Amino acid sequence: MKKILVLGGTGFVGRHLCEKLVSAGHQVTVPTRQRPHANAIAMLPTLTVQEASIHDTATLQGLVDGHDAVVNLVAILQGNEAAFDKAHVQLADKIAHACLASGVRRLVHVSALGADARNPAALPSMYLRSKSRGEQLLRHANLELTVLRPSVIFGAEDKFLNVFAQLQQLFPVVPLAGAHAMFQPVWVEDVASAIVHCLQGEHSRTSIGQTYDACGPDIFSLKQLVQLAGRHAGVNHGRGRPVIGLPDAVARLQAMLMELMPGEPVLSRDNLNSMKVPNIASGNFPGLNELGIEPAALSAVAPTYLGARGLRSGLTAKRKTAGRF
Repeated sequence: MKKILVLGGTGFVGRHLCEKLVSAGHQVTVPTRQRPHANAIAMLPTLTVQEASIHDTATLQGLVDGHDAVVNLVAILQGNEAAFDKAHVQLADKIAHACLASGVRRLVHVSALGADARNPAALPSMYLRSKSRGEQLLRHANLELTVLRPSVIFGAEDKFLNVFAQLQQLFPVVPLAGAHAMFQPVWVEDVASAIVHCLQGEHSRTSIGQTYDACGPDIFSLKQLVQLAGRHAGVNHGRGRPVIGLPDAVARLQAMLMELMPGEPVLSRDNLNSMKVPNIASGNFPGLNELGIEPAALSAVAPTYLGARGLRSGLTAKRKTAGRF
C-alpha cells in the first residue's frame, strides 16, 4: 500500500484515477478548495478529502509530507496568460519544491499532447506554451518524473462528446470552428490505468524518466467527432445533424463572441490556436501499449454513454448506489 497525493483529484480524470487507486489498495489524499467539489469521490474507502489551497506554498508542502508519490492532474483549458501560468507553470514549480523539501521524489505529471518542453515559445497557444513550460520546470528538478501527454479525453462524464451531442439535440445544423483539426481521442479509463501502472507493478521503475503519448487507436478530424457524437447519441434518428466547417476568419469571430458570454466558453480563440498543432501521437515517444494497456476505441465506448440506454462507468454506478445522483 502506498500513500498517494492526487492534485486535481476532483476533476474528470481524477475521479476515475482515485477509484482505481483505492481499488488497488492505496491510501489517497485529495485536496480541494471546497469540500462539496469532492462529493463524487468522498465515499471511496482509504481516500481522504482535505480542504486546502494547493497554490499556497506552505499548505502544499504540508500536503506532500508523508506521501510516497504525487500525481498532478491540475489543468485549465480557458483563461488569460496569467491564469495559464498560475495553473501550469507556477504550480509545477511549487510542486517540485514541495517534493524535494519533503523527500518525495516520485511524481507523475499529466501534461498535454502537443506540448514541447524543448521549445515552448514556438507553440501557437497560451495553453500549449504554459503546459510546455511546466514540463520544462519539472524535468530540471531532481525528481523521479513520468510525464503523460494525453490527446483529448472522452468518457461518460466528459465535456467533449457530450457537449457535441447536446448541441445537436438543440440545433438543426452545427457550424463548427476548427473542423479540420486532428485528434486521437483516448478513453479516460485508459489514462487513469496508465497513471496507476506508472505507480505500481513492473512499470513503476521503468516509467521513471519517460514521456508517454496517451492516445487512442484511431485518428479523427473534429468534424468527424462531432458527427459521430450525434449519431451515437441517436440524434435525428441516428443520422446526427449536418456539420458545416467555418472559414478561419468566421471561426475566430465565433470564438470571440463565445468568450464574451457568461461562464466558461465552449470555444476560445486560444483553443483554436491549440488546434493548429495536430493532437495526435508524435511517434517520438512510447504509447499506452508500452504500459501494458491496449487503448479502447472510441467507437466501442462512446455509444455506451451517449446512447439513451448507455452503460454506466464503475464510478458512476457507485455514485448512484451511494445516492449521489
